[in-house]
Amino acid sequence: QSIGCDDYLGSDKVIDKCGICGGDNTACKVVSGVFKHTLTNLGYHKIVEIPEGATKINITEMSKSNNYLALRSRSGRSIINGNWAIDRPGRYEGGGTMFTYKRPNEISSTAGESFLADGPTNEVLDVYMIHQQPNPGIHYEYIIPGDNVISPQLLAHRRPGETLNGQLGMPESTNHEDEDLHRETDALTGQSAGTFPVIQPGRFPSHQPENQVPAVQPPRQNREHNWKQIGKTECTTTCGKGSQYPVFHCVNRITHEEVSESYCDSSTKPIPEEEACNLFPCPAFWDIGEWSECSKTCGLGMQHRQILCRQMYANRTLTVQQYRCHHLEKPETTSTCQLKICSEWQIRTEWTSCSVPCGVGQRTRDVKCVSNLGDIVDDEECNMKLRPNDIENCDMGPCAKSWFLTEWSDRCSAECGDGVRTRSVVCMTNHVSSLPLEGCGNNRPSETTPCNNGPCAGKVEWFAGGWTQCSTECGSGTQQREVVCVRKTEGNFDVLNPYECSYLEKPPSQQSCYLKPCGSKWFHTEWSTCSKSCEGGFRVREVRCLSDDMTASSQCDPQLKPEEKEPCNTQDCIPEIDENCKDKYYNCNVVVQARLCVYTYYKTACCASCTRVANRQSGFLGRR
Repeated sequence: QSIGCDDYLGSDKVIDKCGICGGDNTACKVVSGVFKHTLTNLGYHKIVEIPEGATKINITEMSKSNNYLALRSRSGRSIINGNWAIDRPGRYEGGGTMFTYKRPNEISSTAGESFLADGPTNEVLDVYMIHQQPNPGIHYEYIIPGDNVISPQLLAHRRPGETLNGQLGMPESTNHEDEDLHRETDALTGQSAGTFPVIQPGRFPSHQPENQVPAVQPPRQNREHNWKQIGKTECTTTCGKGSQYPVFHCVNRITHEEVSESYCDSSTKPIPEEEACNLFPCPAFWDIGEWSECSKTCGLGMQHRQILCRQMYANRTLTVQQYRCHHLEKPETTSTCQLKICSEWQIRTEWTSCSVPCGVGQRTRDVKCVSNLGDIVDDEECNMKLRPNDIENCDMGPCAKSWFLTEWSDRCSAECGDGVRTRSVVCMTNHVSSLPLEGCGNNRPSETTPCNNGPCAGKVEWFAGGWTQCSTECGSGTQQREVVCVRKTEGNFDVLNPYECSYLEKPPSQQSCYLKPCGSKWFHTEWSTCSKSCEGGFRVREVRCLSDDMTASSQCDPQLKPEEKEPCNTQDCIPEIDENCKDKYYNCNVVVQARLCVYTYYKTACCASCTRVANRQSGFLGRR
């Protein structure tokens, strides 16, 4: 059978959350909350007060921060993290109970600091926060006895008949037969009725059958034996104020020989009282704190830890002046650390040629973030502040002037026979070609080119006269012209009936006109030389929108803008094969994988493989 919390065999009583054997959790109340105040001043700030008699104390920071929790008594005695000295995590005595101080230091941990104690406390304690950064929130919780509740700890140490909260302590029982049994026992032993019998620590009253009355101890007639102190227990500590207790044995009064304790009256045995011992302080020692997080997530960083000179006294660890630890070598407070090797920036190609042959242009190069294993990774893996430029301006010097041309007109000037097509030509500063600086020169491109739409003899066609003036001087208007059907002979035109030309599309005899503004056109230079001779290069030309007075304009139709850049020389390149550059070993791929091509021996022994890798990394023949 099981033993209950009342130490009776077969009992099913258990201790409730209030610490009462057989209780129903109503004799106490839970106090909890979260301290979320916004603090501005650095230093100690009071969070919560823990009253006397509190149990199951839990003070926990809701998330990791650079703040610290502190604990001190109402009298001002520091228990944990007082006087601007940060204690190590561990167990600290205070307020009659033992507090466990936890401070997770793992890099991946997000848990904050905490104080835990079972209690009960025998004095009022104050919890503080050493404020250094925004408060993440402090959760506090403890249990206190309810009103008119007798603490089981007070019952165990109370003298017979002593009042508690103005009442006599009665045994916690609802069985009337048990009450009668206690009264009978009190009457037989001479104790006052209604008082709770004193129970020695570590001993419990025997459970007797209800139909029996406990035997009465016979009065002592003589004292042939008595209790005698024969020594003391061993001191609990070797230094720094420990404690010890006197040891009493039962001896013969005359011979002083030790006998069984049953010969002596147990009620007269002296209660051992604590005595201080080994009062001299313990040697000071270096208290080494945990290492902080590494200052860098990759590469060489620094980490720190707190080193305090401490000394044990009266079961407490105190922070003392550092000169007291001068007999010991002081541990290092800083250390280098490296979580992993950082990725680095690599320039994979040389600068390209400038985008323009003269004036200010741009040039580019390939920059990649490469891990310590040689793999190309995302740019975020490298320090963006140290990234080399992959694009920059380039100045190719002052530009010369060039002829700017429009496209040829779509229609020939003559419907049949010889005619011309026209284009506009203008001399302007050129940014993409290298002509003599003195100007465009006298070799002006032609503005007309011949065209012929076929012989005109015997041909029937519509003949349109010239347009009249626009009906308005600006804005939208109309123009008129004569349109007749004619047959052209050698040097002559014969006017025909209009139906003779009905199978032909008749030109309009009226059109809209718009005199002001006159509009703008696209002009462009000749194409530049191709940037590559094979495997796809590009060539460029400059395109400008000009108005009728040859000034820059933004009125041109963007959809009609001629191309400024186009591909060229797209045929494959034929690499030159060096007969003297060959692999001398069958396993040169291993040399490449091990990145040994940087050494002269392997570069020669595995020439073809190393050269192939070098061309691939730099962009074979300029390919990027």
